[in-house]
Amino acid sequence: MSFDDIIDRRGTHSAKWDAMEKLYGVPAEDGLAMWVADMDFRPPHVVQDALRGMLDHGVYGYYADDGPYREAIRWWMDTRHGWQIDPSHIFTTHGLVNGTGLCLDTFTAPGDAVVVFSPVYHAFGRVVRAAGRELRELEMPVTDGKYTLDFDAFDAAMTGSETMLILCSPHNPGGRVWTRAELDQIADFARRHELILVSDEIHHDLVFPGHTHTPTARIEGIADRLVTMTAASKTFNIAGAHTGNVIIADEGLRTRFAARMAGLGLSPNSFGLTMTEAAYSPEGAAWVDELVAYLDGNRRMFDDAVADIPGLASMPLESTYLSWVDTSGTGMPLAEVRARVEDQARIAANLGPTFGKGGESFLRFNIGTPRARIEEACTRLRDAFADLQ
Repeated sequence: MSFDDIIDRRGTHSAKWDAMEKLYGVPAEDGLAMWVADMDFRPPHVVQDALRGMLDHGVYGYYADDGPYREAIRWWMDTRHGWQIDPSHIFTTHGLVNGTGLCLDTFTAPGDAVVVFSPVYHAFGRVVRAAGRELRELEMPVTDGKYTLDFDAFDAAMTGSETMLILCSPHNPGGRVWTRAELDQIADFARRHELILVSDEIHHDLVFPGHTHTPTARIEGIADRLVTMTAASKTFNIAGAHTGNVIIADEGLRTRFAARMAGLGLSPNSFGLTMTEAAYSPEGAAWVDELVAYLDGNRRMFDDAVADIPGLASMPLESTYLSWVDTSGTGMPLAEVRARVEDQARIAANLGPTFGKGGESFLRFNIGTPRARIEEACTRLRDAFADLQ
């Protein structure tokens, strides 16, 4: 398998490709889908082989004995992130948006305020509001072209009604890998305001050279209020399996979460467990190393194209495959920029305002696609903004 392989995903019930024209007006025939966060790569052979084994067996009954699955997660977190976990602390949810909803349901009450550092992954706000909670957006300042944390301003914005902080680490859409010092400050903030800290670390494997992800669980003195969420879905492009993990070390929090899971009758599907167990392996690790190197090449190519267009600036990408591009320097309203990107360049990109406060002038481009498509996107963007060059 090569990351350069062009796989036609149209007509396969792909949200990314089959919903593009309806949502963005970008024609399916020759449009480029660079919005929703899944990649256009097949997972490693070890995952495909595991699924093929299920297919060859041909009986899809109830799944039992998830010990090897839990052990694979334990091994991955230890070898890839230096994080030792107890396999009994793992809960498996229907993806991490579901995991977020379960955390809200378990640890907050209707009317509570839930804190996010914005702009941030749009599903957080959607689920918080749908759950009848208030979203408290603490807008991050941009310093030297990247997001930073201003705890003096954050403290001043708190009202006392907040009970939870949902952290995106690494950050989506800005691509920041929070430093250990920043995570210490975040932990202090959560303690100071008596917040449950839910750390969504779904992008933790996709970190570029020069940066290192630190699991929030490795920060001292935070375990009594910490819930960590991880998944193999972004790393291995298996998001359709809707399999995520909620990891809770604190016994009290774990007991409450287990009771809510039991009360809702939730259990995972065998396909997601099988894929995750196969992915979290030495073969999967080697594939991820190759993937990150490939994505780094895409990142550099896309950043070069954005830098060629006066008024556009991509935030330095430390992690994820999601390029966060500021359009404010063009002096154009976002609607005009969007028309150039969608109508002229025929590219579908996520709209910054959906990520909350601070996202008003941005577009998010998914660069997790074969290099030839990145080259084509760069050409189209340069042409669409040729009058500015």
